[in-house]
Formats: sequence, structure tokens, C-alpha cells
Amino acid sequence: MRGLEGKVALCTGAGRAGGLGHGILQRLGQAGCRLVVSDLDSVLKAAESSSDVAASVVADLKAQGFDVIDVACDVSDETSVAEAIKTVMAYYGRLDIVINNAAIGDIIKPLPDLTADEWHRVLSVNLTGAFLMTREAAAVMGEGSSVINIASQAAKTGFRQMAPYVASKHGMIGLTRTSAIDLAPSGIRVNAVCPNHVTTTMGKAQSEYFSSLRGLDPETYRAQIAERVPLGRVGRPEDTASAVAFLASDEASFITGEALNVSGGEETH
Repeated sequence: MRGLEGKVALCTGAGRAGGLGHGILQRLGQAGCRLVVSDLDSVLKAAESSSDVAASVVADLKAQGFDVIDVACDVSDETSVAEAIKTVMAYYGRLDIVINNAAIGDIIKPLPDLTADEWHRVLSVNLTGAFLMTREAAAVMGEGSSVINIASQAAKTGFRQMAPYVASKHGMIGLTRTSAIDLAPSGIRVNAVCPNHVTTTMGKAQSEYFSSLRGLDPETYRAQIAERVPLGRVGRPEDTASAVAFLASDEASFITGEALNVSGGEETH
């Protein structure tokens, strides 16, 4: 991908090994980016204290030879987001790519059973967090920079018992479209990637819940998901990561305000 060498890329919600954030940063590192692993402080510390070095995203990326730092950030907290940006600027002196990946997706229950606190918790991370990070990052990003929001198939299609998650992801598309317009004069592009099911930590929790709801074991349920995907399999982190790398690169220099499906043909609108 042209134009990524030497750029600084920050990904929120990237502290869990094997997650989308991990895969995204690995792909950007392969393209020559310098990397910022951002997540809750508790998540980063848990990975550091693990006896299994593979549990640490930072350790894994460093082992691959990438230039990487970690920055604790609660995306739902305005002060925490501002401090995270300051830390990156103090260390690297620039910020070129922001991936809004942090999300809560494990509050799954019928709408009548949802509490207001559960609703606000999901929206505060998934949507307000993306707004805060985009706003703070835009203040220091320059011409040719890029914000990429990790939305979901749930940004375009409703799913039962997932009202706050679906609402937050639909809202993320609206945020993508309007911030693309507002930030265009600064030369900052804003796009979204919409993957369908990916069996990461969040995807696993979701598939286990819905498989039990149907009286199936998780593997059978995931096989059924694959059957309805025209390309015949569930998504992988590298599928989303490759889409992010493309949108962040010079190859996509005239693309902004888009919500790109990465679903093997399952989602078509």
C-alpha cells in the first residue's frame, strides 16, 4: 500500500491478543507504520502481567520488528482521550491514522430487559468514544491523514437482542459521513469498515450466546453463519485489517465518507 511508510497509526481497543485491533496494527506494521496500541489501562496491564508473552499485543508486535508503544485510554472519557493524544504526540511528534475500534458488544438481551445504564454504557464507548477520539485526533492530524471507524454489519442491518450495539454502529456510519465532510477541508479522510461475524473475543461471546439461544453448539452455529455467506466462510481479522490498510493508504486518496462492507457478500447495502 503506497504512502504508509513511517506514518503513525493508533488503534483503540487493541489490547486483546487475536482481536481485530491486533490484526489491524499487524497489517499496518507490515506496511511500514509506527504503531500505537491503545486500550483500557486494566487490559494493557493484564496482558503485561501474563506469563504467556503471546498474550501481549505489544510484545507480539515488537517481536515482529515493528516500532510500537502502548497508550492507556478510556475512549468514553474526554480527559483520557485528550491525554492519549498528547502522549502520542510527545513520543512520535505526529499522528496520521486513527482506527476507532474500541467497542462493547456483549450486552445482549431483549430490548424490554435492557437497563438505561446498559444502553448508555454501550453508546458511550462505541459511539461517543469514536466521536471524542476523532475530534481530538483531528486537531493534530495533517493533510493526508485518515480516520477509520470499525463499524459492523450491524451498522446496516438489525439483529435481535442487540439494540444498543446495533444503534451505536448505525450511529457510527452517520458520524463517519458527517465527519468526512467536516474534516475534508483539513485533508483528513474518514471512512468505516463493516465486517460481518469475526470470531474474536467479542465475536466468540456473541456466537456462543446466539448458539445457546438456538440450542446449538457454537461450532455448528458458526458453520451456519458460513453457509449464508456467498464466499463460504466467516470473516477473519486479516480481512478487516487489509481493508483498513487500503483505506489508510494513498490508494484510497479520493475515498471518504464510505462504509465498506467486508462480509464475503453477505451484506450488500
